[in-house]
Amino acid sequence: MPHIYAIGDVQDGRLELTPTAIKAGQLLAKRLYGYKETQLMDYNCVPTTVFTPIEYGTVGYSEEECREKFKGDLKIYHVHFKPLEWALNFEHSDKDHKGYVKVCVQVSTDRVVGFHILAPNAGEITQGIGIAF
Repeated sequence: MPHIYAIGDVQDGRLELTPTAIKAGQLLAKRLYGYKETQLMDYNCVPTTVFTPIEYGTVGYSEEECREKFKGDLKIYHVHFKPLEWALNFEHSDKDHKGYVKVCVQVSTDRVVGFHILAPNAGEITQGIGIAF
């Protein structure tokens, strides 16, 4: 029906996250009620975290999606680092524990289009990065 809209968890194949549904609803309301807004919800730029013993966080495109979408206009950065809480923790400090970050950058615009991290508190870091997307 042209006057019925679906947002949030009822959408097939979309993220089932409350902040995502709220943002989609706000954008729909602005489009429907004369705010001259045309922006649609960008489901690609939603920060996501997998809460495993070492957290994994991501926002934006995967490396494979970046290579397909941006072809030769792409630079991938890889960084291994020792998170501060491991450097100061005697249980981890003498071992070779490392975190990992991969950043995908569109060269022509110098814009980060994909961010991936494997480290303690990756969810918090990814959430902060997602705000900038």
